[in-house]
Amino acid sequence: MLEEKLSYSEAARQFEINDYGIIQRWERIYLEEGSEGLAIERRGRKSTGRPMKLQKEVEEDLIAEVQRLRAENAYLKNLQALVLENERQHHRKHR
Repeated sequence: MLEEKLSYSEAARQFEINDYGIIQRWERIYLEEGSEGLAIERRGRKSTGRPMKLQKEVEEDLIAEVQRLRAENAYLKNLQALVLENERQHHRKHR
């Protein structure tokens, strides 16, 4: 491609590759790592490094925290309503 001065799409057509992005990727690998880089198997997605079990535990912990915070929020709203009602009654008595 570099020697023939072909564009990505021309090189893809010549080698019967549907996606010229593959040619771009190959060129980048070749320029960064040389021909040895093209010999490395690079299939599939990269590992995120986090096991799925840990993600599930984190998700469960977050759900539990949301439930706890919702309960706390409901409690505080009820407490505020009671305090306001008590203040109104106290204010009415002193009139």
